[in-house]
Amino acid sequence: MILLDLFCGAGGAGEGYKRAGFEIVGVDIKDQPNYPYRFIKADALYWLEAWGEEYDVIHASPPCQSYSAMQNIHKNKDKHPDLIEPTRKLLIETGKPYVIENVVGAPLRIDLLLCGTMFKLPIARHRIFESSCPMPFLTMACKHVNLYDPWHGEGSVGQREKLSNAMGINWFMTRPEVREAIPPAYTEYIGNHIKKHL
Repeated sequence: MILLDLFCGAGGAGEGYKRAGFEIVGVDIKDQPNYPYRFIKADALYWLEAWGEEYDVIHASPPCQSYSAMQNIHKNKDKHPDLIEPTRKLLIETGKPYVIENVVGAPLRIDLLLCGTMFKLPIARHRIFESSCPMPFLTMACKHVNLYDPWHGEGSVGQREKLSNAMGINWFMTRPEVREAIPPAYTEYIGNHIKKHL
């Protein structure tokens, strides 16, 4: 099955779906030289509208800056596009199974909330998911002890490698790329549930 990975970044979500057995095609408006699978440079909404029906499953990670706590603290929220609603509308129109991922606080129907500690990763990186496929009602519990905290305390030396390791990312990403990525364990977990549903 071929999965369309929209707003793909450097491939955190795509790698998880690959581990779950999907063939991956990533689309992003910016060049993504570190994306590990087939990549198309294009506007994600344009590609979704024009070609979305050609894929078996679609994942979308619209930019999160409009909803992140940090942007609200700095009062920069309005400087970033809100692409969730137009993305959701186009996803529904394809009739294909879909997943939308974003930060806590984004306007998604929360079908699933995942944390790195649920997968024995030493990082609390909460992300919410809306899906047209049934998601599990019960998930593992968060265990926020002995965690790696990339945002407080330590200097910048070695942070890219430490954050990559904490998130289970075993290919090269730049520091900004890894800071925007999600652990592949999240979408491997989701991908396996989607395959059972399909």
